[in-house]
Amino acid sequence: MTKKTHRLSDELQKHGISRRSFLKFCTAMASAMALPPMAANVMAETLEKVQRQSVIWLSFQECTGCTESLTRSHKPSIESLIFDFISLDYHHTLQAASGDAAELAREQAMHAHKGKYILIVDGSIPTKDDGVYSTIAGMTNLDMLKEVAKDAAAIVSIGTCAAYGGLPKAAPNPTGAQSVSEIIKDKPIINIPGCPPIPVVMTGVLAHVLTLGIPELDSHGRPVAFYGDSIHDRCYRRPFYDQGLFAKSFDDDGARKGWCLYEVGCKGPVTHNACATLKWNNGTSFPIQSGHGCIGCSEPDFWDAGGFYKALSTSNAEPGHWAGVALGAGAVVGAAAALANRHSHKQAESDKTEITLDDMKESDA
Repeated sequence: MTKKTHRLSDELQKHGISRRSFLKFCTAMASAMALPPMAANVMAETLEKVQRQSVIWLSFQECTGCTESLTRSHKPSIESLIFDFISLDYHHTLQAASGDAAELAREQAMHAHKGKYILIVDGSIPTKDDGVYSTIAGMTNLDMLKEVAKDAAAIVSIGTCAAYGGLPKAAPNPTGAQSVSEIIKDKPIINIPGCPPIPVVMTGVLAHVLTLGIPELDSHGRPVAFYGDSIHDRCYRRPFYDQGLFAKSFDDDGARKGWCLYEVGCKGPVTHNACATLKWNNGTSFPIQSGHGCIGCSEPDFWDAGGFYKALSTSNAEPGHWAGVALGAGAVVGAAAALANRHSHKQAESDKTEITLDDMKESDA
């Protein structure tokens, strides 16, 4: 008797998710990743047939924030089912096994799925003094990464620490922390930066890898679909920026009216991520909507790029930390907009018809 193959379609059916709902999810994912309409059908057909994909997740110098973000799924969503469906054969935080049993599970997964498993890494890797500053089961992070990466089909660097070194790599970097891509040179690597990354970005990228292979990446190894636009490009406060309406502090009248946070340090103009469109907590909000400027956490070296509350034009960022052209352009555009609209602003004040955050929401509706 032939053993029935366990497929994702079976899992969806078991959880009461109709094919119509599944197609909607695939269409949304295809749209988010700027794929042609037909890609949604291809993604759906492939995902339905896919069997459990072996995944080995290694956590190194990190705060567990990336795992926390991933596990903050609301209700049994299709996105969470995709992660539930994969065979997460090794994960320091989520696995039930510990000690020798945990390491045996990793070794067995590497052997059984040699050349086929996906390696996910979060956290940077200490390399100074042969990597002695962080070890797991007596093995340095550096040695474990090299061992597991050797037979992986692809590597996904989750979070800014794995993608770029993150906080552990910030000056003076006492452990010699490095990113995955600085160490592994012979494997396809997808960077999903963020501190932490958005959950739907993680699931969307995994869905793409399972169905269509490695997505298009930018110069920093990030999926263009989710990191192709800046926060500034998609921010609902952008019209205030264009009019030269800026909050001067977090408790002034401009902040209460929802004006642009550029002058209190928002790094949105030089930060590429999908926060402004996908948002957080099941699409509820994102930092700028909650009243705090973007800190640029999905960009390389963001910890060393200058004060979080200094405007880009006056920050102490060195060339290369922030995109210099964009930084200068942002300052010029903001200043030009302020001058160009000064007269109209005065007129608006006299007429008491200033634009407010509520006006923006009504306009969006």
